[in-house]
Amino acid sequence: MKTKLIAPSLLSADFGNLQRDIEMLNNSQADWLHIDVMDGRFVPNISFGFPVMKTVQQHAKKFVDVHLMIVEPEKYVDEFISHGADLISIHYEACTHLHRTIHHIQSKGVKAGVVLNPSTPVLLLEDIIADVDLVLLMSVNPGFGGQKFIENTYKKIAETKDLILSNNSTALIEIDGGVNLDNASKLFEAGADVLVAGNAVFSTENPERTIELLKV
Repeated sequence: MKTKLIAPSLLSADFGNLQRDIEMLNNSQADWLHIDVMDGRFVPNISFGFPVMKTVQQHAKKFVDVHLMIVEPEKYVDEFISHGADLISIHYEACTHLHRTIHHIQSKGVKAGVVLNPSTPVLLLEDIIADVDLVLLMSVNPGFGGQKFIENTYKKIAETKDLILSNNSTALIEIDGGVNLDNASKLFEAGADVLVAGNAVFSTENPERTIELLKV
């Protein structure tokens, strides 16, 4: 995969005009579509499930990046795959049998990522880093959009990059939470490969232009 990717989060899209917003992203310089799935148990909020995924599947022409903020994700990965997920990322904190679930996702021809909450140390990924396609570092506490970026994320990017290199892993590093025009270039310079942006894209008058600027 190429790096320096922008993945707008549909969590911040207009759900009354979801097809319109997906088509806007199809025509933009966005690389991926990021889907935040919340269950109200692992995180204190509920977002959306398979009916919305079906709409995404019908209209999206870009790589579909699904982030499962749910307990027992292994119960649902097959259905997300059947609804068009190209990559599924699951939380280290939410999956007891992480290795098994990562390999099950990959056995279906879909890429698999692992996610860390802000307080979870990178070193816990040592035994799985060679197996995953992506590490998603949460740069806010998961569950709500529009939160302030946690500055310790830069340190975690460096630690993750070191772990990837020392284990000959090909995993990409994705950052989710508080990404905006003020920190995007700094995050790429620090070693991030993929940036998730929600409010920073959809709250602007010209989302397509904002996506262009995030990639600079």
